[in-house]
Amino acid sequence: MARLNTFFLPPDQWPARVGDVVRLAGPEARHMGTILRTEKAQTVRLFDGQGRDGLFSVRDIAKNRAELEALELAEHPAPDGGLTLAIGWGKSKRRDYLLEKTVELQGDGLIFWQAIRSQGALPEDPKATWNEKFIQAAKQCGAVRLPELDTVSGGVDGLLAMAGEFDHCYLAWEAEEATTPLSPGMLSKGRTLVVIGPEGGFDPAEADKLIRAGFGPVTLGPSILRWETAAVYCLSLAMFGAQDRS
Repeated sequence: MARLNTFFLPPDQWPARVGDVVRLAGPEARHMGTILRTEKAQTVRLFDGQGRDGLFSVRDIAKNRAELEALELAEHPAPDGGLTLAIGWGKSKRRDYLLEKTVELQGDGLIFWQAIRSQGALPEDPKATWNEKFIQAAKQCGAVRLPELDTVSGGVDGLLAMAGEFDHCYLAWEAEEATTPLSPGMLSKGRTLVVIGPEGGFDPAEADKLIRAGFGPVTLGPSILRWETAAVYCLSLAMFGAQDRS
């Protein structure tokens, strides 16, 4: 069976039952009608990024709008845990790569934080284009959930303020003092936060404050990794741990 084309429908527009009609507009409708040249009566897949997806039949379509009828609806339970990465902000062309891999490797959340060695000022709120990267990656890989996306000002203090939301907190530190390897088992139970520094690494005062607050220092191996490589490494360990547990 050929893979169905997939489109994103915002959660507040999700149908309540089979037979309900929904409408797509904006970029998703243009993608459906103009780029993919979807026709009436064609079946497509929609998802809402919060665990719901389904099959829909196209009732009407134009360049900038589409009307679809729900044929099958499914709701996938939320996992009982997951990995959230907090990454020191930096101006980098590799950010889009990170956003894509966070979805593909089933990350639970992504936080950008203002570190002492960050390059440039952290945006006050997540950019719409970041979430759009999440959506495009989910459409490509078949994900039903989008990671939570946030920005945290206030440096390390901002991270400490949200630490209580997690069952486990770790600091991925490149210093010799970090001797415990991060492992899949450490990421397979409950909600876990792993903090990664910016391109220039942690300032010693930042690392010290996190460790004194209970963040476990861990090593990601003998190589000094770029921040996006460190992130993908952590996400891969978490995905492997989740599969091993199931």
